[in-house]
Amino acid sequence: MRDAAAWLPFLSELADAADAIALQFFRTRDLRVDEKPDLSPVTEADRAIEAMARRRLGERYPGLGVLGEEQGEAPGSAGARLIIDPIDGTRNFVRGIPVFGVLLAIEVGGEVAAGVASAPALRTRWHGARGAGAFRDGRRIAVSGVRALGAALLLHGNLGSAEPAPPAGFAALARQVGRTRGFGDFYQHMLVAEGAGEIAVDPAAHPWDIAALQVIVEEAGGQATALGGERSIYAGSLVTSNGALHRQALEALRRPGGALL
Repeated sequence: MRDAAAWLPFLSELADAADAIALQFFRTRDLRVDEKPDLSPVTEADRAIEAMARRRLGERYPGLGVLGEEQGEAPGSAGARLIIDPIDGTRNFVRGIPVFGVLLAIEVGGEVAAGVASAPALRTRWHGARGAGAFRDGRRIAVSGVRALGAALLLHGNLGSAEPAPPAGFAALARQVGRTRGFGDFYQHMLVAEGAGEIAVDPAAHPWDIAALQVIVEEAGGQATALGGERSIYAGSLVTSNGALHRQALEALRRPGGALL
């Protein structure tokens, strides 16, 4: 994908506009929140961001398809499409927690070519493109060189009953690593990409949750697969790592591990 980086200006333009919309609604008392059929929340900010992105895509690249969390799939004629999660970490957004992000990616021929993850309340943005590296706020990033589980930081999301349970071996893996932190959502994977953590686990994830993160982590030198080891944004889960610990992490996550505490 020689031209993968050529998508970044457009993705950054979308991210700028999406950030502005998100911050307009963030921590407002009259934020409208609805419940989707899967019981997850959706806000008026989610809908406004995705509508904006679809409109701009139609104006600039009418041949591109689009896959979005809120409005689903619209096929295109160009063999490429925009994949968008308008607000990743919607529950955080609703509760006024600043760890939420806009995820944007371009998929070409079934491969994610470029991605942007923007966290406006944290004033931080990551991007990556095939063959062009990964960056945080314009500075190149790379995964850590930690090679022992005992020295690793394991990142995870929700451990409660309201969302899918952690993998069977999560508790065992948590006992093998040096430290754990529960940041969840996109943020944990970006911490892996920039070398602040070694392993991040999402037991249930959709293509729009994964696409931008996959290319950024991989371009930072890490690995991004499903729990079964598939390198696919359509496999339903996401494990990212610094690469050196990926096989060990997957093997541990597949084994029954007993109670977490």
